[in-house]
Amino acid sequence: MSRGVSIIFEDNHLLVLDKPAGLATMGVVAERDSLVNRAKHDLRVRYHKPGNVYLGVVSRLDTGVSGVIVFAKTSKCAARLNEQFKSRDVEKTYWAIVSGSPPPHGECVDRLWHDDRAERVIVVDDERPGSQVARLSFRRLKSVSRGTLLEIELHTGRKHQIRVQLSARGWPIWGDSKYHGREPFAPGLALHARRLAFDHPTTHARLEFFAAPPASWQRVGITGD
Repeated sequence: MSRGVSIIFEDNHLLVLDKPAGLATMGVVAERDSLVNRAKHDLRVRYHKPGNVYLGVVSRLDTGVSGVIVFAKTSKCAARLNEQFKSRDVEKTYWAIVSGSPPPHGECVDRLWHDDRAERVIVVDDERPGSQVARLSFRRLKSVSRGTLLEIELHTGRKHQIRVQLSARGWPIWGDSKYHGREPFAPGLALHARRLAFDHPTTHARLEFFAAPPASWQRVGITGD
């Protein structure tokens, strides 16, 4: 732990952090507490940088979600990472504790549409304007008291995708009252970015990073070891 951020990896181009649940990736205003603001402050202090510190946000995790996330320390790095995310060359693995008993493995393919009036994402049957295809695959890792631990491979990066697609099948994530989760969980949601893999923007070596689930997951016997 370093000055409010948990660093998994850092070099001249990348900063990979373990995001805590309940903290926004980035705030609406600079004064709001967020992971990117904490990281900028950490860099400013550790490297004695005056003024503003550049840190490119190339992907986000929902406020309630914990786990591994990458930031770019230069604009060139940010552009190259953005290309990897757009071309789906980035591998993203999540863990989720859900209600119900999903099958041992499967795939979810839906069209998602953002309902601005209700401020939520929904599954739609038709190709209505603004809807997007969302795809993920999953496998069951273990049963826990009153639920199931799933490992999820995210193949598209839609807003609230995992939360919406699992809930639509009757497997809401614990703590996710927005998408019909009835099982309490705190802090945040029982959704964790477990693994992130991508090519280094300058060396092109394949990098792979892991984050253990937060201590709150230990209450149901999940440690990530």
